Amino acid sequence: MLLEVRNATVHYRKVAALRGVSMDVPDGAVVTIIGANGAGKSTLLRAISGLESLSAGEIRFGGGRIDGAPPEAVVALGVAQVPEGRRVFPDLTVLENLNTGAYLRRDREGVARDLDGVFEHFPRLKERRRQWAKTLSGGEQQMLAIGRALMSNPKLLLLDEPTIGLSPVLVQEMARIIREIHERGVPVVLVEQNAELALQLADYAYVLEIGSVALHGPAADLHENEHVRRAYLGT
Repeated sequence: MLLEVRNATVHYRKVAALRGVSMDVPDGAVVTIIGANGAGKSTLLRAISGLESLSAGEIRFGGGRIDGAPPEAVVALGVAQVPEGRRVFPDLTVLENLNTGAYLRRDREGVARDLDGVFEHFPRLKERRRQWAKTLSGGEQQMLAIGRALMSNPKLLLLDEPTIGLSPVLVQEMARIIREIHERGVPVVLVEQNAELALQLADYAYVLEIGSVALHGPAADLHENEHVRRAYLGT
């Protein structure tokens, strides 16, 4: 198992944002986490990335524990996160933003190869590589945030709400990009409020409700689950 989360609990002061959450991500899979706002989805990703400390439980990646490790150590092991809201560096160019994703790497040939790969994924970024990131559209900034994460040569990509604020056309473009990244061998954990899209993209799904796992199973099965269809698919 590539990623194992066991009984993870996270507190913000006295409030539990996660309550005993367990989750598995097999190598080569797309796993989605769906749920309402405030359910704990982003907190779970931040805990995996080392940005939030566990009050209890453990997280293992590639067989070794990573809970308690600093974020840069988690990145060095191969876990890259694309945060909600993109959070690109606005006063750096597109190329400079991409290079920040490779700041821990020393393999120059590999970095150059991966930069070519990012430009292959996102031709618009190549066209705009000398532009300031703040001049890009919302969709282009989301592409830049994903490209920056890919520059770390991840073994696991965490995507937090990649389609939020995008037009329907760009939502479908983002879905195509996620499929393409997966097809090229990068496992993905996808947090996404567009539950219909998330369940179409994923192999396996978890439903978080008030900080706990309410349901989990193959994505196709959850798509047909009555509770999921009422609560998250609007049917």
